[in-house]
Amino acid sequence: MVYDQQGSDPQSLFHKTLLTGVFVGFIDTIICLFYNIWYRGSVGYFPADIINVSSLIFIINAAFVVVGVVYFGFRKAFAKGDIPYSLVFALLTAFLVWKVSGVHRSDDEVINAHFKVLLTGIILILGITATIAVPVLFHNKTFDKEVL
Repeated sequence: MVYDQQGSDPQSLFHKTLLTGVFVGFIDTIICLFYNIWYRGSVGYFPADIINVSSLIFIINAAFVVVGVVYFGFRKAFAKGDIPYSLVFALLTAFLVWKVSGVHRSDDEVINAHFKVLLTGIILILGITATIAVPVLFHNKTFDKEVL
């Protein structure tokens, strides 16, 4: 990194938003993997065709790269970009949770119900952290100094 005379790091806005999104995605991946293990073990849901370790790792991390870029876009487009960004992601999360209620995964109603709960939990984890953790960590000076 190139440092100026005062020792501060002149990171670009894009760099900070992207890396904040990637960091939150990494943490979310770990949280979702533990949720996946816990939920499957507690209810005995074992089909792993769609939601499995590989898909969680790849999709969550790829999604949060996009979240970081979207956050950058909101920061550039609006003077107070955090508010519209959080509003859009809260609404997106609510919309996705609503859409999951109509998912038909299997003809077996028990498997269908377990899949819906597992997917809803993952969407809530990702939605809440995208809505709240990305802006909070972006503005956190300790996170900026120690992690970014």
